[in-house]
Amino acid sequence: MLYCGDSFMLGQLTAPKNLCLLRLSAIGDVCHAVAMVQQIQRYYPKTKITWVVGKVEANLLQGLPNVEFVIFDKKAGLKGYKDLRTKLSHQKFDVLLHMQVALRASLASLCIKAKVKIGFDSKRAKEGQWLFTNKKIAPQHQPHVLDGFMGFAEAIGVPIESPYWQMPIGDDNELWASELLSIKSNKPIAVISPAASKAERNWHSEGYAKTADYLTQLGFQVVICGGPTTLEQLLATEIISLSKCDIINLVGKTNLKQLLAVLKLSHLVIAPDTGPAHMAVTVATPVIGLYAHSNPYRTGPYLYKNYVVSCYQHTAQEQYKQKLEHLPWGIRAKGSDLMNGITFTQVKEKLTLLIEEHYPELITK
Repeated sequence: MLYCGDSFMLGQLTAPKNLCLLRLSAIGDVCHAVAMVQQIQRYYPKTKITWVVGKVEANLLQGLPNVEFVIFDKKAGLKGYKDLRTKLSHQKFDVLLHMQVALRASLASLCIKAKVKIGFDSKRAKEGQWLFTNKKIAPQHQPHVLDGFMGFAEAIGVPIESPYWQMPIGDDNELWASELLSIKSNKPIAVISPAASKAERNWHSEGYAKTADYLTQLGFQVVICGGPTTLEQLLATEIISLSKCDIINLVGKTNLKQLLAVLKLSHLVIAPDTGPAHMAVTVATPVIGLYAHSNPYRTGPYLYKNYVVSCYQHTAQEQYKQKLEHLPWGIRAKGSDLMNGITFTQVKEKLTLLIEEHYPELITK
């Protein structure tokens, strides 16, 4: 069903011939969106899907079966919009799924011709998104971001099931990761992806180093991953210097598909609120998420929320002087040192639980 104003109305429940999806960023969010796209494909296998996506995110998604990608370069300014309009000038879609509440995405939607433009319900259609759509998805009560996206599939008549991903990694990338990791070690692999997009969302290097040493004691080979930024390089160097174990450092040495291959071959991942945590979910690798600023029930690793270590609830309630259930869904806690509220003991407890539930054979009798 589609939601319009204060009332529900029946949507187009026959399969659209061609559909456009607008979700430009970020890595974690496009991973959630893949689950929705592939749910649509299972139910409407003949629907042609075009995805308008960001330049960086396209590097991860290229090769996704039966999806045509149109890249929007948000750094190109006005030229980016002109290029998008040119690329799509000869296409008119039955439906546009406008899945990003950023003004730049809404402006990009003006370059997309579609009979029906579906956006979020009025409570979530921020930054004026409601001005750029003519239909809305149904309101949801405190959804995870992925469930929010699934509301778009439901709006075009697709029944919702548990998410399932088929990510386009590529045999060459899987072979590269397999050879790299097997040469370095024959132990089970534990990945630490320590850096989020903002430094305040990172746990401290001492905690990561202690965790690396503990994982090594349990018989894991620790691999540290991340992008090429100075922040990520410095954090990795500091963790390695504080650790007493041998860590394989892949920070800045992988592209997104190579990183996805490494995550697939790993036994577990430890990460804050960052893209690789959600990438790991798409390849069924268990994740221990570290959260302080955002609600893990909204943004945490979707299939592994029970392994999250979080001080968000306590921090948010303390900052806003209200119980969590009375606060707006998605409200963030603020502060540069909130991640210090996470302790090594808490991470160790979640590691024990994860290993017991997924890899009992690794437990020393």
